[in-house]
Amino acid sequence: MAKMEDIVSLCKRRGFIWQGSDVYGGMAGTWDFGPLGVALKRRIMNTWWNYWVEGRDDIYGVDAAIIMNPKTWEASGHTATFADPLVECNECHGRFRADKLVEGANESISTEEFKAQNAKCPTCGKVNWSDIRKFNMMFQTHVGPVDDDSSIAYLRPETAQGIFTNYKNVVDTIYPDLPFGLAQQGKAFRNEISPRDFILRDRECEQMEIEYFVNPADWKESFDALHDAYHKFLTEEMGLDADLIHDFEVAPEDRAHYSKHTIDIMFDYPNGQEELMGLAYRTDFDLMNIQKASNKSMEYIPKGGGERFVPHVIEPSIGVERLLLAILSCAYKEEEKDGKKRTILALPEHLAPYRFCVSPLLKNKPDLVAKAREVYDLLRKKYGNVTWDDSGNIGKRYLKQDEIGTPKCVVVDFDTLEDDTVTIRDRDTTEQVRVKIAEL
Repeated sequence: MAKMEDIVSLCKRRGFIWQGSDVYGGMAGTWDFGPLGVALKRRIMNTWWNYWVEGRDDIYGVDAAIIMNPKTWEASGHTATFADPLVECNECHGRFRADKLVEGANESISTEEFKAQNAKCPTCGKVNWSDIRKFNMMFQTHVGPVDDDSSIAYLRPETAQGIFTNYKNVVDTIYPDLPFGLAQQGKAFRNEISPRDFILRDRECEQMEIEYFVNPADWKESFDALHDAYHKFLTEEMGLDADLIHDFEVAPEDRAHYSKHTIDIMFDYPNGQEELMGLAYRTDFDLMNIQKASNKSMEYIPKGGGERFVPHVIEPSIGVERLLLAILSCAYKEEEKDGKKRTILALPEHLAPYRFCVSPLLKNKPDLVAKAREVYDLLRKKYGNVTWDDSGNIGKRYLKQDEIGTPKCVVVDFDTLEDDTVTIRDRDTTEQVRVKIAEL
């Protein structure tokens, strides 16, 4: 597998991902997506939406506001529990997550116990720590012209609550059959103590979440079905290597406060195994809390008659950036042939930023350029994601397109002017074939 530094270098060099606010020295935990990165990111999100929402008749989309009524986060438990254990080095004043330095560390562990584990500061190497304290990761802001306690609000730390708060609206308007799911894509914000590992752990991310509402008697059946469907999605649609994906059943003491059963789907990233996504059985925790806080019934009335009840929920949740990094990790390859090295980003064709690159063999020949533009316009009208490249010699163009993941290069040469055929060169095999323009 590729090294993390190789992926980071490629992303920066080719315009996939840059450090946020890079021109001003950057801002930790934030990343900007360049032309190729945003194209890849959108194709991932569009494929997810087409697979889970457009491709099914039991999941519907919503798009909730980022800033929500603060009662949302009180009812969900985020105000009280959405926190990490923070510890500060008394030597260099660096701040870190205590549980990343000592497994299981939290605010109940004394400073002496923490130091006894010989946890060295990652920055200065000293063992001189403050007390561990809770650090709430929600970004606080104010709504309206006055900054006081009555105007406090938060940037959402997850997209899930926007789904739960709209559950009743969906039931009251389109009244879907149970079981059904609500899906949302969007930004989430978490004030991570120590963001790290490129885009794996950052302060602003994109989430894709589904809340699947079920009869509590049937939760296991739906859980298993969604679990199997997600594994299929990750391997067949996202191109991930199945051998790098692992299920980890979370122990009761380690589960989120709302969960009765959780499987974390782990992935072997270049820096080690990390969580790719989670699948949680949230029971009726969220809807019951909303019912209590809002005094509005969250009960579902079965269409065929029967006793009304508050549905239980299965939640598959995945971060776009984590998924994107997993895709890059699987796609990045280096090979040497005849003493020449090349880097290949073997992305699935439907995810690649560009599906085709069109080039004239020589850019100083007007007839070749005009014909190549004709082919370019033809493919662009059909596929949209087509690029043009006439820089350098044809070999250098091939290497550049291999590195950014373009599956096919189409070259217009002098034979094209005679017989209307072009050369199509394959990214993965480097094989070349002649094809009629009319058959493109």
